[in-house]
Amino acid sequence: MTLRRQIAAVIALVSCLVATAVGVLVHRASVDQHSAQARKSALAALDTVLTGYDATGEPVAGWHAAVGDPALPAELRRLAERGRQGSMLGPGPRGPAMWAAAGANGQVLSVRMDYAEDARAIADLDRAVAVGATLSVLVTVLAGVLAADRISSRLRTAARTARTIAGGDLDARIGPLGRSRDEVADLAAAVDSMSAALRDRLAGEQRFTADVAHELRTPLTGLLTASELLPPGRPTELVRNRVRALRDLTEDLLEVSRLDAGAEAPELAELPLGPLLVRIVTAAGSGAELRTGAAGTVTTDPRRLARVVDNLVANAQRHGRGPVLVTAEGTTVTVRDHGPGYPEEVLREGPRRFRTGARERGGGHGLGLTIAQGHAGALGAELRLGNHPDGGAVAELRLPGPEFPPPAD
Repeated sequence: MTLRRQIAAVIALVSCLVATAVGVLVHRASVDQHSAQARKSALAALDTVLTGYDATGEPVAGWHAAVGDPALPAELRRLAERGRQGSMLGPGPRGPAMWAAAGANGQVLSVRMDYAEDARAIADLDRAVAVGATLSVLVTVLAGVLAADRISSRLRTAARTARTIAGGDLDARIGPLGRSRDEVADLAAAVDSMSAALRDRLAGEQRFTADVAHELRTPLTGLLTASELLPPGRPTELVRNRVRALRDLTEDLLEVSRLDAGAEAPELAELPLGPLLVRIVTAAGSGAELRTGAAGTVTTDPRRLARVVDNLVANAQRHGRGPVLVTAEGTTVTVRDHGPGYPEEVLREGPRRFRTGARERGGGHGLGLTIAQGHAGALGAELRLGNHPDGGAVAELRLPGPEFPPPAD
């Protein structure tokens, strides 16, 4: 149940309980008032009749006075037979009546006062209270629904913006959400403040990464040149390999920083996917098995697509097991290995830089999938990671077709 329905249900329940309680109290007060007045009148009439009966031996006319009236309620008759005086509300010949009776000279003397008018007045009041309570409940529930709808609408707006921020748009803001300064407005202001802080922190981290990578590039180039001048031997090869690895990491960091900044716009063109993949896989020399029989035409940037496919194939060869299969079907490229598959946290959260996942997937810096995902986003493509039912990791790249080209950056 949504928050709006919960608030409306609670307001409706409370309104109904209050209306019922008020109705019962008003009904009880009305009954007590009418019955007390009728009882007082009946007892006063009984006193008058008793006085006349003592004087004349006959009940006076009026108030339906009678001796041994067969319609007298049995309980009141027994009370009078014991020489006591009392009154009670009971049935009469023409509806409810207020009876009063007392013993007189061994006889039961009684009077009866019609209570039908009082009963009708009580019923009319009950109907008026019921109508008023129903209208009051409807108005209260309507007002509660409107108030709950306003709160729910503001919360939905905040939730949508929060999901947008979680999706990577750190410039999204909820805004003031109306004029009121309540808890919802405080929540919106807190989310906006958090988004701004995250944006500033992320921008600072991106600048730091780009600056570090850029500053490392020049000395690494010098180190690589100097390593080429070392005499041949095992130590020289170790130095060269480590310097090349450090240079590749620096280039990856620079590429990640450019992707984060959106510094490069893709150069899109409509190309047949099959021949394009053949050139990419052949140029990489990865030894991956390629199947392009069902490939179609895509709108893409060949350089960026090559970077994505190269990274996916390299990730499969480094962290998985062969054979590595690259398949093109329609506008979708699939890269599959036969290793242990992607770890659950990568499938759940997506690739993260400097995180390689499970130990069985091998070492690395976690930048390959991050770069592939960044280039796929720039191409307007969708990169999905999963595991094959028969084992192995599966990366599926869904490219836009020629009829739906992605918008230029």
